[in-house]
Amino acid sequence: MSIASPAHAGLAALLERRVSVIVGTRDAGLRPHVMRATGCRMSRDGRRLEVLMPATSGADVLDDLRANGRIAVVFSEPTTHRTLQVKGDDAVVTAPTPEDAALAARYRTRFGEEIAQIGFDAGLAVAMLGADEPLAVIAFTVREVFEQTPGPTAGERIGQADG
Repeated sequence: MSIASPAHAGLAALLERRVSVIVGTRDAGLRPHVMRATGCRMSRDGRRLEVLMPATSGADVLDDLRANGRIAVVFSEPTTHRTLQVKGDDAVVTAPTPEDAALAARYRTRFGEEIAQIGFDAGLAVAMLGADEPLAVIAFTVREVFEQTPGPTAGERIGQADG
């Protein structure tokens, strides 16, 4: 099943903001693994996402994805708590390009600016996001999008499903 419009205005707009990106997976024993991502981009048609993450500290997440392809990614803006969750089941891990390193560097800077607004040192973003690690790229088709901003609509599915 896929979302007829996975690039729902809310998701596309949130991806343009200074968001925290966290990737969640599970292994064959249903044990969860999570890791902070270091950037994201959406395909032009809005159906696929590519998420960048540290390859070394994110090894458990990457192993899970190679084994089962199931992924959940949470995008949350710390200053507003605006949050969306995106799910997919065909995730693949690929090698980064030189453009990916530049995207990750921009993401760290922007995320640092965001957390500085709530009282954290902007340099914390570099430490949190594995700036010295090699990158991995996770590509997947958006299957579902959920509203996760705290409040009465948290947990609601966004968009219409097509066959």
